[in-house]
Amino acid sequence: MVRLKDIAQQAGVSLMTVSKALRDAKDVSAATKARIRAIAQQLAYVPDTRAQGLRTRTTRLFGVLVSGLSSPIFSRVVMALEERAQEMGYEILVSQTLDMPDREEACLRRFLARRVDGLFIVPAYRLTRDGRVYQELLARQVPTVLMGHITPFCTGFVNVESDDLLGSYFATRHLMKLGHKRIAFLSGPPGTPWSAERLEGYRRALREDGIEMDDKLIFQAGRSIEDGAKATLQLINEASDATAIQTVNDTVAIGCTETLLQQGLRVPHDVSVVGFGNIQLAQHFRVPLTTCRQPKYRLGAAAMESMQQLLKGTRPETKRLTAELIARESSGIAPASSMIKPSIKTNTNAKL
Repeated sequence: MVRLKDIAQQAGVSLMTVSKALRDAKDVSAATKARIRAIAQQLAYVPDTRAQGLRTRTTRLFGVLVSGLSSPIFSRVVMALEERAQEMGYEILVSQTLDMPDREEACLRRFLARRVDGLFIVPAYRLTRDGRVYQELLARQVPTVLMGHITPFCTGFVNVESDDLLGSYFATRHLMKLGHKRIAFLSGPPGTPWSAERLEGYRRALREDGIEMDDKLIFQAGRSIEDGAKATLQLINEASDATAIQTVNDTVAIGCTETLLQQGLRVPHDVSVVGFGNIQLAQHFRVPLTTCRQPKYRLGAAAMESMQQLLKGTRPETKRLTAELIARESSGIAPASSMIKPSIKTNTNAKL
């Protein structure tokens, strides 16, 4: 293994000079730094981060905790975090909660055991106010940035969030401008603030146009393609008179659209569908999906900016990033009447 001593001998300088040059110290000339770094690269020198951590009392590690690594939303967020961390000379440790509070606490404790310098967390939302591990993070003063909305169990933290309410509002207004008055909504998991905000954006757009929200047009879905398919079958079985369906996210919208097509309905000629998130599949789905572009990469970059401020000892304000409506082929002019009829045969065993 190459040591600092080996570089010093080849460069003809002291061990201290090599150490300062590799740390970019100001009292070493640019020419000397360049020469020492060239020798270090030639010798394939790899810094001992553990030894550096003992001297500086840092690990140059960030812990990143998301709900699921398979999520097309969080894969972009993690990409932004990793790229920015690398620029700062940090590495990231990534884990997933699967939206389970017990698993979330176990993951966070493993990160704390590794003495990470900071944490990025997508909270595992729950209906209770119990957030013992979050209170512990506050007590320990661990630099932490939440990538999501603040709720009672995780108050007191810096956070970065998307403006889900406004994005959903834009989506509903888009459908209303196309002439739709009966717009169904497939909602997300209960207890999740992002789902609640998207439902509120839908409700607010209707109210502005003098339309009261009809509970018969609200269907509990979830977050997956299968959830969207099941909720859509329920909508059909209940003979909904909707001419458009707004969904809580793109994967639910894809399950919804696939089911409508299987039932012989045309999208958007018979029924319009709008999603949320703008995942990559949305654009390339067989009916390209109208959706709201969620600022996935920007959310990760903004979270890292907040972390940098925390590491400097300053507390940044909450960052709320806007979503942009992307109109594609899945939304169109409202038909004269709803084409969703109770006579349509439903296949509850349809594979999506």
